[in-house]
Amino acid sequence: MLKKWDDLPDFMRVPEVRPYWEILNKKRGQLVLKRLFDIVVGAILLIILAIPMIIIAILIKRDSEGPVFYRQERATAYGKHFRIHKFRTMVSNADKIGSTVTVGNDSRITKVGSKLRGHRLDELPQVLDVISGNMSFVGTRPEAVKYIERYEPEYRATLLMPAGITSEASIRYKDEDKLLDAADDVDKVYIEKVLPEKMKWNLKSIKEFSFFGDIATMFRTVFAVIGKEYR
Repeated sequence: MLKKWDDLPDFMRVPEVRPYWEILNKKRGQLVLKRLFDIVVGAILLIILAIPMIIIAILIKRDSEGPVFYRQERATAYGKHFRIHKFRTMVSNADKIGSTVTVGNDSRITKVGSKLRGHRLDELPQVLDVISGNMSFVGTRPEAVKYIERYEPEYRATLLMPAGITSEASIRYKDEDKLLDAADDVDKVYIEKVLPEKMKWNLKSIKEFSFFGDIATMFRTVFAVIGKEYR
């Protein structure tokens, strides 16, 4: 739930964050609905997806060596660190042999991983993070800790709520990896060009937050996955 202003971490109690906190503070009831929705729908989806997820896990193990899950450390509400649940789509220890950001033609991606990423099936295990409260169905995508540490003051407002599986920014930048294909320094381009553009959408979503707006974003995500383009 939304903390009182004086209870926020010191790095978040800055003038740039205050307007966003005040907006959310007036919508505490909708934030309660958002959390209840995450718990109930998350539990239902976990039951429905259990068998498909087991099948995917088997395919991953048969395709390449390494663990089923990719558990990189990410940041969520108030800067809390957690280890995200995603199906592994790259070779084992991929983050040690390349950038944290993935490009479209990344040689580290496995055959099964390519299929999973194309349909965002690698994110199915994140339902576990939703149920635990580390994530929500809708919210700013959880960034790697090294990027959080370089956030502009205003960007920290996105940490007022849990990270999300999907968001308006992730819909608009669903082909982000392809955008980074031609970059010589992927991390530099991501931080200086891609991240600021995504943050415009993330901050806009906080300003306009509503429970039913989140539901609409979930439907737009489904349409985006099956091919609809949003500009």
